[in-house]
Amino acid sequence: MYVNETSVKVRYSETDQMGVVYHANYLVWMEIGRTSLIEDIGFRYDKLEEEGYLSPVIDLNISYKNAMRYGESAIIRTWIESHGRLRTTYGYEILHEDGTVAATGQSVHTLVHKETFRPVGLRKADPEWDAKYRELARELS
Repeated sequence: MYVNETSVKVRYSETDQMGVVYHANYLVWMEIGRTSLIEDIGFRYDKLEEEGYLSPVIDLNISYKNAMRYGESAIIRTWIESHGRLRTTYGYEILHEDGTVAATGQSVHTLVHKETFRPVGLRKADPEWDAKYRELARELS
């Protein structure tokens, strides 16, 4: 299974008064991981936007396991859990540097026309990208 890894240093502005990472920042880190995965396999989300498509989140799940704190580095692991005609599910693990799981999650995305918000398959928008996602999702099965 192909898993992208990227890391972020926990900034003071991402924490609450106790020095613990505020929960919404994990979602930002998931986006960082997803973008890193997309670029790592040779594609760019902004190219889809230029061609008139958007990829909104239609479902999101996160489970918090062990708090991250100011000054630590978070390792973001991202992969394709599934890819179908109209939906792609990404999986995530956010780890402490020692490998302890801080959070896990999934985000489900669809592809829509920018002007109409009508769903469109990635196969139609970018057949090469669709084929790569299908390959990576099969590796997981």
